[in-house]
Amino acid sequence: MREKTFITTLLVLLLLVQGCGSDGPGGFRGVDRYIIIYPEAKKSDTVDEYHGVKVADPYRWLEDEDSDDTRAWIEAQNRITSAFLEKIPARDSIRKRLTDLWNYERSGIPTRKGNRYFFTKNDGLQNQSVLYTMDSLDGTPRVLLDPNKFSTDGTISLGATAVSEDGKLLAYSTSTGGSDWREWRVRNVDTGKDLKDHIRWSKFSDASWTHDGKGFYYSRYDAPRKGEELQSSNYYQKLYYHQIGTPQAEDVVVYRDPDNKELGFGGFVTDDGKYLGIHVRKGTAQENMFYYKQLGDPRARVVKLIDKFEASFEFLDNDGPIFWFKTSKDAPLNRVVAIDIRNPDPGHWKEIIPEAEETLRGISVVGNRFIARYLKDAYTKVKMFKLDGTFVQDVLLPGIGSAGGFPGKRKDMETFYVFSSFTVPATVYHFDLKTGKSTPFHIPEVKFHPYDYRTTQVFYTSKDGTRVPMFITHKKGLELNGNNPTVLYGYGGFNVSLTPGFSVSKLVWMEMGGVFAQPSLRGGGEYGKKWHEAGTRLQKQNVFDDFIAAAEWLIHKNYTNPSKLAIFGGSNGGLLVGACMIQRPELFGACLPAVGVMDMLRFHKFTIGHAWTSDYGSPEDLEEFKALHAYSPLHNLEPGTCYPATLVTTADHDDRVVPAHSFKFTARLQACQADEVPVLIRIETKAGHGAGKPTSKRIEEAADRWAFLVQVLGMTVKMSGTPAPPSTP
Repeated sequence: MREKTFITTLLVLLLLVQGCGSDGPGGFRGVDRYIIIYPEAKKSDTVDEYHGVKVADPYRWLEDEDSDDTRAWIEAQNRITSAFLEKIPARDSIRKRLTDLWNYERSGIPTRKGNRYFFTKNDGLQNQSVLYTMDSLDGTPRVLLDPNKFSTDGTISLGATAVSEDGKLLAYSTSTGGSDWREWRVRNVDTGKDLKDHIRWSKFSDASWTHDGKGFYYSRYDAPRKGEELQSSNYYQKLYYHQIGTPQAEDVVVYRDPDNKELGFGGFVTDDGKYLGIHVRKGTAQENMFYYKQLGDPRARVVKLIDKFEASFEFLDNDGPIFWFKTSKDAPLNRVVAIDIRNPDPGHWKEIIPEAEETLRGISVVGNRFIARYLKDAYTKVKMFKLDGTFVQDVLLPGIGSAGGFPGKRKDMETFYVFSSFTVPATVYHFDLKTGKSTPFHIPEVKFHPYDYRTTQVFYTSKDGTRVPMFITHKKGLELNGNNPTVLYGYGGFNVSLTPGFSVSKLVWMEMGGVFAQPSLRGGGEYGKKWHEAGTRLQKQNVFDDFIAAAEWLIHKNYTNPSKLAIFGGSNGGLLVGACMIQRPELFGACLPAVGVMDMLRFHKFTIGHAWTSDYGSPEDLEEFKALHAYSPLHNLEPGTCYPATLVTTADHDDRVVPAHSFKFTARLQACQADEVPVLIRIETKAGHGAGKPTSKRIEEAADRWAFLVQVLGMTVKMSGTPAPPSTP
């Protein structure tokens, strides 16, 4: 009897191993198994009740990122992750290749103020790009502001900048450790010296100068309580005017709404200097209101021109009292209308550029022309129109890719734009409106051969029959043998469009023989308002279905198989990865959720999380709670399940998606994992959500990410002439 019991137990264990390593009936993932002892994560008896449903939250203590217990857990997790990554032979060669390729000069788009041009440039491995100015296009640039001198490790970054109309004063903001909080200062462009002006507690704000150069408008919040700077909710944003030479305490509140704590205000001075425009937003919804105030008249009050959240209204420019807007009102793919503020009734609006078949994503008014940027199946097309809407010409781009920029004023006869694709580094062009021709302003020189790679766009069918586009890029000559290591990258939310763009990190992945696939999921903005809304609130599952269908298509077409397929996404894309790995764990060999939103029942309780209810819905609503609870990554992890190898990445200064999301998710995933594949978390210090991250940290993170995939996907790579086979740490 004892012998029979032993044999039965052995068979059960074998079945468990097969279940965890299986690609399906009769198949195996074939990846190495690892014995990893994870740090103990205590469990509390915390339980919340939502609409009569009790939901346990045993790792609530990890929300206090500064507690002794949390800090000890962070340090222990980082030790385990570092030990695992350090033993991967390919890691050093990957880091070296990333460093070599990253070391190229890159430039930002120049803007002109007064008689000066302003642009950023990075010599290659500088942690932060440097702001330059020059007096003419063929002049000698000089350094105006070097953020690398703010700190020794590059963790203080330059944020938004604004130059006065005469080009003599620069307002600039800085961020410390990747935080969304910004501090504003003012620099004399001639002397390169800062004035005494200093503004704190600004967030999600630009600056806009009055034309007399005496001050600028900006937005900020009240100072948070000490110790709660990176977690407390951000409510009651106010629009201020700061007069140069005065302390912040004397700044004047231009507009606020004490009855609507979630409203945000973006103020700007129109190009003619006669009006203050105010975009009024609520959360991240694409609908906004628009107010204005006439400048120069001390008796003038703020006028509510658009006073309903029913569509998007982006102010473009004005011809006296005629205001031009890009709007989704009666046009899901957007159009341009003119509103006479003397007679603003919608019945008197005039359509200038009608809705087209492509999505109108951006528009500038330069040289008495509308320069319109459209998306056609997720790549850019640019058209020019007269101010009466008459079509002038297409702007010929260097290829199929992404173009952006085109800044300037109505009187300018030149502008600049940047073009890039998966295999074309961001190249800056000067565009002459008189001739309609583009000439390169800055061509980056990256040490690779772009013609060695191929990008194709395919269309696949999602679960409900929706047709979804996807870009696939890889080395030429790829054999469709079903065994290629593949990274499937996605986002799918907040009207964000994923378009072709160059990345050193992606390039190194493809150099190693990997395939990079990028679908345009619902929830994004690739096909306008309806496409976006089809991936929000109660329809959020469509986004996950689109991503899963992309994975199945890649497998069906023999690009890869589950044991070689990794999924990757950040922020809302981290939620995407978390949800999909839980819904279809057998479909993926590895998962890379970065700074993800993982707790869909408490996301709205931290910093700006309340703004995301426009996309996600709110757990305080019964039906939306049901949908959120059904896919929330944290709450749908099941003990005894075989999940893919996972490397979670986050940062301890992330005050956009607070790191507690990743902490709690990792702790529960490690407790639930039944497979002997790694579940690790990499917690960056002195870094935030991603903006302003130093080049050195970007390289280290990319090296660790690809090294992890080399290991868990069983890749054999040759980098820099040196073979680097996988091994077991």
